[in-house]
Amino acid sequence: MGRHELEVTMAERPAACPVCGGVALIRSGHACGRQRWQCKGCGRQFTRTTPRGKPAAMKHEAVGLYCTGLSLNAIGKRLGVSAQSVMRWVRDHAREHCPKPEPTGRAAVVELDEVWHFVQKKPASSGSGRRSSATPAG
Repeated sequence: MGRHELEVTMAERPAACPVCGGVALIRSGHACGRQRWQCKGCGRQFTRTTPRGKPAAMKHEAVGLYCTGLSLNAIGKRLGVSAQSVMRWVRDHAREHCPKPEPTGRAAVVELDEVWHFVQKKPASSGSGRRSSATPAG
């Protein structure tokens, strides 16, 4: 193993097991081009040691921009993420900080049907639907 390979391996070495926090780690092969590690304490194997996702500051900024009236697409373009991600961040923020109010007093459940009918008498039709030039027999 060359010096460069040793430096890369040591730079990727995680400080501790993400499950039990143990520091006794051994190399356990490769997965998707990355070194796989195994904890000697709990036996768990893992590869990713860097956190995934966007930073919390970016999510808070997106929520703030949404509250000022900017659209989801505009926020996504400004921050370099998808509008779907912005919508999920706003929804998660609302669930945490703005709980739904509980109904006070007596609450009733009303169910509305989406189907409605236009009620009007149709004129009686006879024949082909075209006016006849013949005079009615009388």
